[in-house]
Order: sequence, then C-alpha cells, then structure tokens
Amino acid sequence: MTATEPGTAVAGPPVPGTAVRAASGLRRLRGGTLWAGGIALLVLSVAVAVTIGPARISVADVWSAVAAHLGLGRSGLSPIRDGIIWNLRMPRTLLAAVCGAGLAVCGTVMQSLLRNPLADPFVLGVSSGASTGAVVVVVLGVGGGAVSVSTGAFLGALCSFALVLLLSHTLGGTTDRVVLSGVAAMQLFSALTSFVVMTSADAEQTRGVLFWLLGSLGGVGWTDVWICAAVLVVTLLVCLGHARTLDAFAFGQDAAAALGVHVARTRIVLLCTTALLTGVLVSSAGAIGFVGLVLPHAARALAGSGHRRLLPVTALAGAVFLVWVDTLARTVLDPQEVPVGVVTALIGVPAFVLVLYRTRRTA
Repeated sequence: MTATEPGTAVAGPPVPGTAVRAASGLRRLRGGTLWAGGIALLVLSVAVAVTIGPARISVADVWSAVAAHLGLGRSGLSPIRDGIIWNLRMPRTLLAAVCGAGLAVCGTVMQSLLRNPLADPFVLGVSSGASTGAVVVVVLGVGGGAVSVSTGAFLGALCSFALVLLLSHTLGGTTDRVVLSGVAAMQLFSALTSFVVMTSADAEQTRGVLFWLLGSLGGVGWTDVWICAAVLVVTLLVCLGHARTLDAFAFGQDAAAALGVHVARTRIVLLCTTALLTGVLVSSAGAIGFVGLVLPHAARALAGSGHRRLLPVTALAGAVFLVWVDTLARTVLDPQEVPVGVVTALIGVPAFVLVLYRTRRTA
C-alpha cells in the first residue's frame, strides 16, 4: 500500500446521485432537442406544403397571408391568391397535421395499453363504425338533411366503440378480449357498409362514398380544423397525465396493479379518450389507416419508451408525415386526386411487414 502525499486528492467511486442527475439532464436535453426540431420541421413543412399546387405561391406569400389574417399587417396579395392560401390549402394542410398527430398518439396509447405492437386506432372498429354512419346518412338519407356526414360518422363511431366495450366486458375485459371484440366490430360494420352501398347507392353515390372511405381531406374548412385540434389537445393532455401509468403497463397489467395502478379504470378512460379522438378525426377526414400503426414505432426509435417524451414526439412525427402524404396525394396525379388512405397504405404496408418481422425476431 502506498501512502499519498498530504493535500493530494484521492479519486473515489462516482457518487450515484451525480450520475442520475447527469443522465436526467441528458434525457431532458435530448427531449428538448427533439421538441424544438420537430416543431421547426412541422412549421416548415406546413409552409412549404401550402405552396405546392397548380397556383404559383411562394413561402413568403404564405407568411404574408397568415400574418395579415392574424392582424399583423397587410399581405398585398390578390383576393384570389389570398383565398387559395387561407381558405383552401391552409385548412387542408393543418387538418392533415392534426389528423396525423391524433392518429399517431392514439396508436401509441393503444399499443401500450393492449401490449400489442400491431394495435392501432382502428383495432377497436371505430373507423368501420364511422364509415357505416357516414354511408347511412349519404345513401339512405337518414336524418332528412338535418344530419351531416360528419355527424353520422361520429355517431357510427360511438356505436361501434360501445359494442366493443360491451363485448369485451362480457368476455372478461382482458386485453386480448378487447382486441378480438374490436376485430368482430370492424368486420360487422364493414359488412353493413358494403351491404348499404351495394343495395341502395347509385354509381355517383358509390364513387363519392368509396373515395371518402379511403380518406379524403378535400373540401375541409376551418371549423373542421378547430374541432379536431381542440379534441386533440384535450386527448394529449389526458394521455400525458397518465404517462407514468402507461410506462407501468409496459410490464403487464399485473405489474401495473402491483405498482398501484387502477388497471380497469385507467384502461376505460384512455380507450374512451382515444376512441373519441379517432371518431372525430374519421368524421372529418375519412378512414386513414396505418398512421397509428407505423409512427409510434418510428417515434420510439427516436425518443425511447418513456411516454412523457414519446407522446409529444409521436404527435409531431405523425403531423409531419401526414402533411407530406396529403401533399403527395393531391399533386402526384394532378388534376386527379388520390385518396390519402391509399398513399398511407402504400407506405404503411412495407412498414407493417417490417414490424411483423421485428416482432417475430424478438418473440
């Protein structure tokens, strides 16, 4: 043993608290970087997407029009160009961002609650129920014109989700029973939709209904944006309030219960919240698949599995993704428009196969 000279500092083992604080600081820095980068990318994506189309519009024109409508000066644009930006492209692009964010958040929550990496917002049959409600209004004329297509879709989504809750509760309420009940409801309402279209719709109605069922952001207005955005904000706040609970569900419902989580109540609250958001989004934009399936996995690769960071990053990733998917859908075959759901399926199916492959490897 060698003696140390007086005044010489001896290096000891690292203090655990210091290491924990350093790791926590790095996580906060990483989360803040992802937040800032995601918001900047989303704002830039919206500004650039609005410029793409038959009418020649620059990013400066977009900023000028937005500033003018916010009371920050005069745009100097012609009424036609201002109308194209503010009344046509901007609501559609913003609704695409809201729908992408909402569907991605719903998929993240459902995959955590059900402990199923292949779960997405449509596993509960909400999309099929909304489709049936819309078709009943359009084709059968239920409501006598007093009920809009969006209202019919929303009511159909609620009926489908109520059926899923009833079936899953009757069968025991476990996660696999919820998934199976959702599959049954999805098949039932899909069959009802096909039956109504085949027996009662003419050629023009069939074309319009099928285009809406595949997802369409055409013809939306600011009212759709505000309603969907408001429900998205409420849903995101509720889910963030249950972030630690969702982390606990990663270890299974038994482990979550041992940690003090009220499993049944939490599952009902979060499933009802995500079903409400999905119904509102589908009622405005139609059935857009694969966003809630693919984006949560991509976000986990960036932000990790902690839901306090994961949920905002997933929302931003979904928003950016659907903004560009919608831009591609409305311009790739101009002047003909491709349904948004077709594009998301073309992108999502290969990603779905990749998820299946990774799931098999880790099983």
